[in-house]
Amino acid sequence: MSSSAKAPSAKKPRRSRTRRAGESAYGLLLLAGRALMGFLALLLLVAGAWASWPAAQHVMFPQSREHGTMTVARCGAEHCTGPFAPVSDNATRRSKVTIERSVAADEGAEVPVVLKPGTTAVVRSGFPGLLHAWIPLGGALLLASVVVAGGMRMRRTAWGLAGVGALLLTGAFVLL
Repeated sequence: MSSSAKAPSAKKPRRSRTRRAGESAYGLLLLAGRALMGFLALLLLVAGAWASWPAAQHVMFPQSREHGTMTVARCGAEHCTGPFAPVSDNATRRSKVTIERSVAADEGAEVPVVLKPGTTAVVRSGFPGLLHAWIPLGGALLLASVVVAGGMRMRRTAWGLAGVGALLLTGAFVLL
């Protein structure tokens, strides 16, 4: 075969301008859908962190807060009350503080707590308190994993989000 003989080239069929615009618009719609799902997943995670922060800040940064133990005296439907015995030097004894019922143990149990500044409300301290404070974020992680898997088609990332959320919720359940 000589060098002047070339293989026949296959000509690409020309697509009309309308078809090319339609394909571009479809691609743009797919991209917009993924961007919207990404925004929704991010919104869920921010909302979970926002809901967790009021309790989590007292557990995570307890340096200037009053530390102590609360003896659970009485429990209602949503809250438990009892006396606060200080452990840290800057804490003062209080005859009645309140804590969420889901964090408190049975009546008579002593629970390590951190007092919220300017209130008589306490949050559980230590690792169990930290996990309990971040429960809303754990739920948000599980919800975001569904959005990431279904809306963005990123299954591995979704499994990672779901795993972290499930570990957080399970850890809080087991430790409390």
